[in-house]
Amino acid sequence: MIEDTIAAIATPLGEGGIGIVRISGPEAIEVGQKIFKAKYNKEWYNGPGFRLIYGHVHDKETGEIVDEALLSIMRKPKSFTGEDVVEINCHGGMLPLKKTLELAVKNGARLAGPGEFSKRAFLNGKLDLAQAESIIDIIRSKTDTGLKISMGQLQGRLSAKVNEMQSELLGMLAQIEANIDFPEDDIEEASLKQICRRSEAMLQEVNKLIAGAENGRIYREGVRTVIIGRPNVGKSSLLNALLKENRAIVTDIPGTTRDIIEEFINIGGIPLKIVDTAGLRETEDVVEKIGVERSKELISRADLILFVLDAAEGVTADDYKIIKLLPKNNNIIVIVNKIDVENSKINARELKDKFNDTAVIEISALQGRGLEQLEQEIVKLVMGGQVSVDDQILITNMRHKQSLEKAKLHLVEVKNGIEAGVPGDLVSIDIKNAWEALGEITGSTVSEDLIDKIFEDFCIGK
Repeated sequence: MIEDTIAAIATPLGEGGIGIVRISGPEAIEVGQKIFKAKYNKEWYNGPGFRLIYGHVHDKETGEIVDEALLSIMRKPKSFTGEDVVEINCHGGMLPLKKTLELAVKNGARLAGPGEFSKRAFLNGKLDLAQAESIIDIIRSKTDTGLKISMGQLQGRLSAKVNEMQSELLGMLAQIEANIDFPEDDIEEASLKQICRRSEAMLQEVNKLIAGAENGRIYREGVRTVIIGRPNVGKSSLLNALLKENRAIVTDIPGTTRDIIEEFINIGGIPLKIVDTAGLRETEDVVEKIGVERSKELISRADLILFVLDAAEGVTADDYKIIKLLPKNNNIIVIVNKIDVENSKINARELKDKFNDTAVIEISALQGRGLEQLEQEIVKLVMGGQVSVDDQILITNMRHKQSLEKAKLHLVEVKNGIEAGVPGDLVSIDIKNAWEALGEITGSTVSEDLIDKIFEDFCIGK
């Protein structure tokens, strides 16, 4: 049972129009009463919840008015945490927020730990673990599609699927228990065959969820994308064109980009974590040499490589050196830049023959030509051209994927055990293990230590 009251600043630190101090727990209203003086609703603490009250944050001991504010009150159990919650909307400067939080702590609350409000929502049954974890994904969403996936999880789409599969597993266990209570060989054999078919069907569902985990990771973390090429082929111009802003410095001087520049870009609903690297060449400049080495390291870790060539100069010896560094996979798009110049020295069709199935896109980063075709090719390469998530449950969390893989192993054992003639009571062990593995996703079967570890990754105030 939770007996203490917690408080934290729930909005980003810095200056803004409004900042919120959140208080939750059995004494939240009492703490609010001590530090907030209403202008009109003098006894707001005795009234109903879901109201905004105008007044001032003040220090009772000194009589000092700290800030003009609005207080909102949400009574249990109809609040985010399931407890009494008071939120004080202050002016969004560090000093009024800090002083308001100090007064809350001084008058009976304690400072909340990371994710402690969400943890209380979980412990009080307002959210399951998958829903609670989706809050972080919502906060960190980079695209509308990523936000839609996260909102689906917050609304319980994944949890409903997991609960459905757990219910099916309990049905299998009940069937085995009935066979043990009424041991007739022919009935047990027929029943186990039926359980085998049911486990195979569930295995297909689990495999489908696991298969979608890579797409889920892409929406959550972004596609690790690296722009590479020798100096002055237009890598920084390409980054600026995709961003539609002048983020990277562009000059005619080779070696302008000496360090990596990293940005998120939304391409057709897919977040690209895109990096403009230092031009790859032999150099004696110490700083540039470090940038080149970093670029080489990034190539080995990239999900997608945009290899830029210069149409004005053709494919040079330095370009061929870079080609040797490219990984032997299909996650590469060759970009012929500067097609706006006269007498291009690169034939795109011949390039396609050299690069086998690799896409070759002709663009002018300066004029914006070919960018739409490039974006379409990126979507096609990353997601097979399919970015609709309306009918999908995508796994965006590595912990969820690991739990599904554990459940898969136990379901395979159920199938193999029945086919090998293993007795029903032994088969039930793997069914129970599969049920527990799925329960780790929603939190119904996780340990307290794991719960603590999960919420440590949340920000304070959430």
